[in-house]
Amino acid sequence: MAKALIIVDVQNDFCEGGSLPVEGGADLATQISELLEESVDLDFIVATQDWHIDPGAHFSQEPNFRTSWPEHCVAGTRGASLHRNLDTEDIDAYFRKGKFDAAYSGFDGLLAPEDEVAVGEREAHESADDDAGIPQSLDDWLRENEVDEVLIVGIATEHCVRATALDAVNAGYDTTVLRSYVVGIDDDSVEEALEELAEAGVEIK
Repeated sequence: MAKALIIVDVQNDFCEGGSLPVEGGADLATQISELLEESVDLDFIVATQDWHIDPGAHFSQEPNFRTSWPEHCVAGTRGASLHRNLDTEDIDAYFRKGKFDAAYSGFDGLLAPEDEVAVGEREAHESADDDAGIPQSLDDWLRENEVDEVLIVGIATEHCVRATALDAVNAGYDTTVLRSYVVGIDDDSVEEALEELAEAGVEIK
């Protein structure tokens, strides 16, 4: 069987200078790139992206920062692109989530077209359509590639990392969150999320 690294939402809007920044996001992108250089026992590397078109109440002019948020990661914009500090050379697949809903978990994501650039300075008018062909979920892709173990890194610990890890362990994957390679919004809520994950069977390493 195989092992995959899931990089969750290391996008411009979630890093410093973005519309919904998490402190340490840019540095985390660099650290994950260094991890990729050092890791020789990974069979696959995948990345998830928030990719919002009309997510309904997920976007709000008066967000509560729990179930509603300022506009972020709009499909096709620079804010939705992966941060430039993240080395994408060895990423095998990209999964986009949240076109028309909140979609915190990477397992809500669908495989993005291979011919679309996932990072950089893509302008908003460039193609944001990933509906060609039959959409493939992250779970389907992992199973197709005989992955049984996943390591999870990314942003933000208590939101999309948490949701992705819970879905992974519930789907039967041997799941690990690499604590040194995630960043969150609030220290207390990060600790609560990590405790919840540990209780659910996720290894925190």
